[in-house]
Amino acid sequence: MQGLKRKLVYVGGYEVIGFVVGTAVMTALTGSGPGTTAPLAIMIATVAALWNMAFNYLFEAWERRQVSRERTVKRRVLHAVAFQLTLVCYLIPLIAWWLDMSLLQAFLLDLVFIVYIPFYTFGYNWAFDKIFGLPSSAIADPVPGLEDGAAASTEEPAAVAERS
Repeated sequence: MQGLKRKLVYVGGYEVIGFVVGTAVMTALTGSGPGTTAPLAIMIATVAALWNMAFNYLFEAWERRQVSRERTVKRRVLHAVAFQLTLVCYLIPLIAWWLDMSLLQAFLLDLVFIVYIPFYTFGYNWAFDKIFGLPSSAIADPVPGLEDGAAASTEEPAAVAERS
């Protein structure tokens, strides 16, 4: 699965799971009922979904320009941490405003998510790629003449011809 369909399925699944977990955690931590935390979770999910699509677009544009397109653990960690750190800049003021608390209190509340979300993002991305395959940005350019996306041999053409 590639393109816009991939991004929409990715974001939809990511945010539905995030909404359920986020509402439950905020309800438990704030003592507020779901009537207060569920709308906040919806706003957070909306901001996160919009930023997720923009961030992934930018990340994949960066990824396409890299010599190696392999999705290594290091690259996945970079993706998860960078996404979360940038998202926090949008969410802390929103949480503070909605729950009528200071930015510090909102940060402390969000700290639970700041720690949890990179692990969730890493695991979700890994599972999503396993289920739906890698995006084109993480797949090496196809080698002309190879069928069905088979990997190119690193052997010299003459060595391959000698065995034939």
